[in-house]
Amino acid sequence: MNTTDFLLIGGGIIGISIARELKSRYPDSSVCILEKENKCGLHASGRNSGVLHAGFYYTADSFKARFTREGNQRLTEYCDAKNIKLNKCGKLVVAQNESELPWLDELMNRASKNSVPLEFVTEEEGRAIEPRVKTYQKALFSPTTSSVNPKELVESLLSDAIREGVQIKSNSRYLRRAGKRSIQTSDGAYEAKYLINVAGLYADKIGRDFGFSRDHRILPFKGLYLYSDEPPGALKTHIYPVPDLANPFLGVHFTVTTDGKTKLGPTAIPAFWREQYEGWGNFNLNEFSEIIRRQAGLFLTSNFDFKALAIRELQKYSKPKLVSLASTLAEGVDIKHYRRWGPPGIRAQLLNIRTKMLETDFFMEGDGQSMHILNAVSPGFTCALPFADYVCDQIDKQLG
Repeated sequence: MNTTDFLLIGGGIIGISIARELKSRYPDSSVCILEKENKCGLHASGRNSGVLHAGFYYTADSFKARFTREGNQRLTEYCDAKNIKLNKCGKLVVAQNESELPWLDELMNRASKNSVPLEFVTEEEGRAIEPRVKTYQKALFSPTTSSVNPKELVESLLSDAIREGVQIKSNSRYLRRAGKRSIQTSDGAYEAKYLINVAGLYADKIGRDFGFSRDHRILPFKGLYLYSDEPPGALKTHIYPVPDLANPFLGVHFTVTTDGKTKLGPTAIPAFWREQYEGWGNFNLNEFSEIIRRQAGLFLTSNFDFKALAIRELQKYSKPKLVSLASTLAEGVDIKHYRRWGPPGIRAQLLNIRTKMLETDFFMEGDGQSMHILNAVSPGFTCALPFADYVCDQIDKQLG
């Protein structure tokens, strides 16, 4: 039996950040991360867009608003201190017509309430920032939005964690709960004084083993980006549309990577099993059956119009369709430059099965023995450091 004081299931950026914070607060305690893969950060943490969001999309009373603003600042400072390449290119949010102008005003209002830097720019000023941008009358410019290589950032945080005394157990897959404070994994049993479930796509399943997540299930969505073969600098800043603030997806947009290359997307296509990255890889019949049944039910009735979302997103498997959507944001968007799909990612979106609504903010449940991070959805990558502090605050309260 392996024993530790704090045991974390999941070695993504949030798991690593929580482990580091626990080690800082409890320096004499042992902290161990169990990672099912051969290295950390191979799922959402290493497959996201790499954008460090500013925090103006979210209402001021949300965790997302609070954690995104601080997370952006702290990760920017961290990357600068560690000499991690950061493309501080900013972001333009554009309107296509007059009907979208009030939504720009709403985003500015939220930015003001969240103390996030954001400014209105005219069409002419927008083109000074990005000559190819298309907008109607005005746009918003976010100077603090940037992009980073997510794998490089995760590897740096992981190195810090190991240096600070956090133990990493790779190839250790959670199998089941074995006792009040113990679990069985693929490489043996572990017992801990306190367990933290940060398992991403599988957090809800593990949570139910501990009596939590009764009303929630993970609904996976596949995200794909199309990469441009244009030279670096073809676009100088991220370009996003006005989002539909009623759902958690930000629409098809342009992202500029750390090396100055351009990609457009993402999709938010309903996936049929939790790790449906490519082809039939990682196929799980039980997951397939469960998710298909749930999607069929949501197709018939849901409180966020899953049917319309699914139909709209499935169309984005077509490269011409995706490029056509992006062409409303910038001049000179030609499909001949967009031939290569990037590595797919899976968004672990939490669904409340009673209300049939998506949980749009961070969500966790726990007690004096364990804490379960059930929803750490986008912009979870940006929020990792302050969210880890908050999780540890809740653990402190549970431990008295």
